[in-house]
Amino acid sequence: MQDAVDVRLKQWSVVRPDLDVSAMGVIGRLSRLTRLLELSLQEVFDAHGLQPGEFDLLATLRRADPESTGLTAVALARAAMRTSGAITNRLDRLVAKDLVRRDVDEANRRAILVTLTPKGRTVLDAALADHVANEERLLAALEASEREQLASLLRTLLLAHGDEAPPA
Repeated sequence: MQDAVDVRLKQWSVVRPDLDVSAMGVIGRLSRLTRLLELSLQEVFDAHGLQPGEFDLLATLRRADPESTGLTAVALARAAMRTSGAITNRLDRLVAKDLVRRDVDEANRRAILVTLTPKGRTVLDAALADHVANEERLLAALEASEREQLASLLRTLLLAHGDEAPPA
């Protein structure tokens, strides 16, 4: 069975037989798959009234602050691997939706702590369950061993391009 990328590669092999376009096949498939996955993920976020960046921040708060004591915007930005500017706009939207709260840090009155509200936790938990189920559905064409192999190969590429985990 052929996909759309196979058709393009075949065309290139006729037009430019001197070029090895095998890398184009991998990148083309990654690119097409990214677009398809983003559309599917967005459907889940839409069902919960969230944008992808909002979901990401809520999930980051839930993971990085399991005791709900709060994270500073700087710590949240670091945990979410985003700039503080990107975090500020998202936090404003989440505060307006009553999904997160900003409070003065009693230990350091100059710092603001961000925490999930009860509504935020409820919305995130529901969205997360649907998100994980959707991801399972999206990967259903692969056996468990194929998923592990794909994850390992993608990790190798990410690390080769400098995408290392931040220090804990």
